[in-house]
Amino acid sequence: MDAHTYPLQEILKPERRYIIPTFQRDYEWTEENQWKLLFEDLETIADRLLEVRNSGATGTALKSEEQSISPHFLGAIVCAGLPFPAGDVALFSVIDGQQRLTTVQLMIRGLLDVLQNAGSDRAQSVRRMLFNPDDVVKSPEEIHKLWPRRRDRECWPHALADDPPDEHRNDHRYFEARRFFADSVRDFARDSDDSPDEGRLVALADALSSLFKLVVIDLDDNDDAQVIFEVLNGRQTALSAIDLVKNLLFLRSELKDEDVDTLYDKYWAQFDEDWWKKEVGRGHAQRGHRDALLSAWLTAAIGSEANVGHLYREARDYLDDGPETEVVLQELSTFAKAYKVIYDAAPCEDERLAMSYARMTSLDITTVVPLLAWLRTFHLPLEDHVRAVRAIESWALRRVFVGWQTRGYGAHLSRVLRDARRAAVQAGDIADAVVGGLQGGRLGWPTDADVLSAFQERKCYGGMSQQRIRLLLGAIDERLRADDPNEPPASIEYDSLQIEHVMPQKWQRHWAVTDKDGIAVPEDSVDPRWLHLSDERSRTVDRIGNLTLVTSSFNLSVSSLGWSVKRPEFEKQRSLVISYDIAQSESWDEASIARRAESLARVAISIWPSPASLATTPAPSSDSEAPATGAREAT
Repeated sequence: MDAHTYPLQEILKPERRYIIPTFQRDYEWTEENQWKLLFEDLETIADRLLEVRNSGATGTALKSEEQSISPHFLGAIVCAGLPFPAGDVALFSVIDGQQRLTTVQLMIRGLLDVLQNAGSDRAQSVRRMLFNPDDVVKSPEEIHKLWPRRRDRECWPHALADDPPDEHRNDHRYFEARRFFADSVRDFARDSDDSPDEGRLVALADALSSLFKLVVIDLDDNDDAQVIFEVLNGRQTALSAIDLVKNLLFLRSELKDEDVDTLYDKYWAQFDEDWWKKEVGRGHAQRGHRDALLSAWLTAAIGSEANVGHLYREARDYLDDGPETEVVLQELSTFAKAYKVIYDAAPCEDERLAMSYARMTSLDITTVVPLLAWLRTFHLPLEDHVRAVRAIESWALRRVFVGWQTRGYGAHLSRVLRDARRAAVQAGDIADAVVGGLQGGRLGWPTDADVLSAFQERKCYGGMSQQRIRLLLGAIDERLRADDPNEPPASIEYDSLQIEHVMPQKWQRHWAVTDKDGIAVPEDSVDPRWLHLSDERSRTVDRIGNLTLVTSSFNLSVSSLGWSVKRPEFEKQRSLVISYDIAQSESWDEASIARRAESLARVAISIWPSPASLATTPAPSSDSEAPATGAREAT
């Protein structure tokens, strides 16, 4: 990154063009909020310059005093150099600062209006900050130092023309700004008899040219505009990486004279919907749907996990050597359709797929999305598709329920995606490749024994979020209901149910500790046997076998009471199959909890099956890597 502070004349007088990417936001600065304050700053600097020039100093002393005047800093603009033919005017894309740079141009235009009317000798110098010389331009638009977004390009030449046509005088804020600055210049320069004072006009022109300064940040090829923009804005302004990619794509398309508006309407307009701006994920991974989509597409395109913090840089690197703009837009549009199905924003063709998507997205397991989306774009036969998605769900949720680490998921799932693509190229079984790939490496697929052990031993309540506990118990309840032909269908909002400890966490008053023979052991803080049993009980009450879901009809006032009081309340919970076995128990102790944990584990294993029950053929080794191919092969 090359960052320097320059006076406006050094930024704007050289032969160059600053191009505003097509679909940046409207010009929004106004008189009250920005123009007035900006011109007041210019007046202050011009007054200081006049004070020095009227002090009587001459020659070297005058120059020294002028140089001692503190300049006014306008802030920063971020630019990225664009390719241009040798001998042509240099091109820069304005990544950030388009409002500021546009306003500066309109202020210069307002000043030039007054200078020209007054016949000032500063007019030609100021004019060079707006227009490139005629002898270096090859097309009419190249004369302008600033070239606005596409929507304003018909208006801009009129807004900067020496004599704007009448029909354009009031139809855009550009003209309003130009008039404001011209009027402000006249007011500042007006002498006692209402004529423009040449000395005051020259002071304004010189202050604007030499004492108004901008920080210009020129991005090198390896710089990341996304990160730089966030730093400049103190991380207070959310930046969408996909907006930067959009600007890059459509700017390149413009430079090739492609029909940008048609491409936008056909492929990109969908991303203007509010849904795409909603956030997904948690913590450092939280970002808008559009950036999550960009990450998913880019991961599939490059064959490795996209870096969330550097999406723009990685996308730019891919696009530099990648497909044409329309091909990229087609890929993104295809992935967008798949992505919306995964997040239940578009219809899903199969209830089993919809259920798997809902479970994974409800737990914010976003690292699976690139693989899920790629599978949708590949258009597998339905049963193979279901098998592959169930494998991803089983792998991910088994790991959640046994409490295994999530670090490295992105890289692991990228390898699985490459395995699946290799199978596609070799006409192999893609679902089997997914099943096999998920088993490889250090992020393995928990076995049935792992699940059973976790259900028996793991601290579930307090060791896993309540949302995940509800999902687990709700899924088990649904399966139990579906497997019982005597149970009528039911639609239950499991997320709204209460998690209940069958044996309460505060068990000491109403739940006696018993030994292995069921004989009560009296409380005695110095008795090793009681200490051991009470410690084991305190661990047991938070295990999955002691947890269930209850509806609002459950009398929570009995939660901490003894079994004889609580059991009738469970008998009333007829809408939830998961509590039937609890209500039928004559007693409730550690042995009851262990038996129920095993029973729940068996159901969970059937919901989230093992690799052996999902694969149809042995999986190929994933040690060797196939060449990374773009996502377009699957679209």
